[in-house]
Amino acid sequence: MANPWQGEVAIRIDGKPHGMKLTLGALAELEAAMEADSLVALVERFEAGGYASRDVLALIVAGLRGGGWQGEARDLLTAEIEGGPVEAARLAGLLLARAFALPGDGSV
Repeated sequence: MANPWQGEVAIRIDGKPHGMKLTLGALAELEAAMEADSLVALVERFEAGGYASRDVLALIVAGLRGGGWQGEARDLLTAEIEGGPVEAARLAGLLLARAFALPGDGSV
């Protein structure tokens, strides 16, 4: 079970539950993968809706790694994410929002 107070988001891949969390290391990897100049630029890209499917995939991979997953992005190319691409994008956005939510914010 994912703990939203710790920035965690639950995702089901190939029928199995996984926890995602953006640790500092996962965020650094994400910046590089998304070619973002800063964390602010990365957040702004999602807030503006200017993200691509590769951005969603990079965010999910980073979150899974932050949650302890040992896989690679290519492992998800044929995986079934419950809810499909729309749910994957929603979860990626939620993961990003929770990573930067202030304690007690209550908005995410």
